[in-house]
Amino acid sequence: MRTPLNAATVKIPKGQVFILPERCKGCRFCIDFCPKEVLMESPSMNSKGYHYPIVRPGKEEACVHCGFCTVICPEFAIYTVEMM
Repeated sequence: MRTPLNAATVKIPKGQVFILPERCKGCRFCIDFCPKEVLMESPSMNSKGYHYPIVRPGKEEACVHCGFCTVICPEFAIYTVEMM
């Protein structure tokens, strides 16, 4: 496996996921496109009858704040914030 020369100095970003369940329409784009598999479908439903995403148990620290979920969500129901 190749390692970049500056691997010791590169800081991997950490993110925190925020979900607005009532905006979700259950498209699963955020779940399917998350590169770190941080999200999963909730067993609960919102008032519209859709299963919204939740952070997978044990994966709270895995988010790298890539922003894929934010960009791909057609309902603006999910976003991430970079943790310091």
